[in-house]
Amino acid sequence: MRETWMRGACACVIVATAWVAWPAAAQTANTETYRQLELFGDVFERVRAEYVEKVDDAQLIEAAINGMLAALDPHSSYLNAKNFTEMQVQTRGSFGGLGIEVTMENGLVKVISPIDDTPAFRAGVMAGDVITHLDAEPVLGMTLTEAVERMRGPVNSTIELTVRRAATTDPLKIAITRAVIKLRSVRHRLESNAGYIRINSFSEQTSGDVESAVAAIERQLGNDLEGFVLDLRNNPGGLLDQAVQVSDLFLDRGEIVSTRGRRPETVTRYNAKKGDVADGRPIIVLINGGSASAAEIVAGALQDHKRALVLGTTSFGKGSVQTVTPLGENGALRLTTSRYYTPSGRSIQATGIEPDIAVAQARVEAVEAAEAERREAALRNHLEGGPEGAEAAPDAGEAPVAQPAAPEEPTEESPLASGAADDYQLRRALDLLHGLSLFAAHAVE
Repeated sequence: MRETWMRGACACVIVATAWVAWPAAAQTANTETYRQLELFGDVFERVRAEYVEKVDDAQLIEAAINGMLAALDPHSSYLNAKNFTEMQVQTRGSFGGLGIEVTMENGLVKVISPIDDTPAFRAGVMAGDVITHLDAEPVLGMTLTEAVERMRGPVNSTIELTVRRAATTDPLKIAITRAVIKLRSVRHRLESNAGYIRINSFSEQTSGDVESAVAAIERQLGNDLEGFVLDLRNNPGGLLDQAVQVSDLFLDRGEIVSTRGRRPETVTRYNAKKGDVADGRPIIVLINGGSASAAEIVAGALQDHKRALVLGTTSFGKGSVQTVTPLGENGALRLTTSRYYTPSGRSIQATGIEPDIAVAQARVEAVEAAEAERREAALRNHLEGGPEGAEAAPDAGEAPVAQPAAPEEPTEESPLASGAADDYQLRRALDLLHGLSLFAAHAVE
């Protein structure tokens, strides 16, 4: 009994020691934090008092906050009141500027993707371009927020971007005239017997517009509809809830995406509700290196559930979630708080979505000259054709030779007439969709 009592007393001493030690450790950590803040205060006062030119206190504080956030990752940032208002306007569908989605990489501004039908898109800016100078001023040393602010400006004013592109050795200088960017996030058209739906970005109206596009295509084609091509190329992303809703349109059940933060209890899962607006018809999703964030969520969800085949090249790989916290009159804090995971548990971050069928963009050129050299008429001592109008009966036991059909002229419904002629990836997607439709029809028979 005495031994049992001694053990209990020792246990109490250990617990009491740990209880006392924990506040002491926390107090030590707080002391170190306060010491670092005191260091910041000393530097701040020295800059105010001795810098060669007078500086604005608010600008110094904002620069310090931006520096702290930029050191974390490329997507965390401070939005002052003006930038926060512009961001709210952008997610509603219109904003001023050049029309490019950018990030910071190795101190320079990298283009995630140009937005369709914007000044940057028309000027030839491409996904993957690295912007080194803005109006001849080096970008190196600027924060991402500062660079974006420089690229924005009055409508009809011009800015010159100096761009480094992987396929070229010399820098490119691209002059762009600023404009009000009005985003039409969804476009659709018919491609032969397929429905083509292009999503430029994920703003507040995107899921509703996609649903309307599907309904319009079904009305036009009816039972002849073979399936859909969902084009997410150069889509820089946007609102998470819209990516979830667009995925849900084509899924009957299951997880769409999950977000996981720093603590285990911060896991959030988004699941599909019953109902597929495409009625099970095949879907081909097009992606490339400019497909990022919300676009990768949609591609990953449809791919993991085997609801669509993904065709193109590896996506951008932005798999982090930014939470925007308003700070009253002082703007807002955009902070990376979690990562995206596809239904199968894959992290999108820095890896992207790998296509099921890798197809790089290419240009198709005619090879008629080469084909002509291989024809009968090119052979030496070839027989001339018979007299015109003469129809000789085939010899007994010899089958008539089938004549090649004349090439089909493009019609209004043909992909060649409606925009796919110069888009190699889209043509491959349409070929695949047509093949899937034929296979399904033969399987039913």
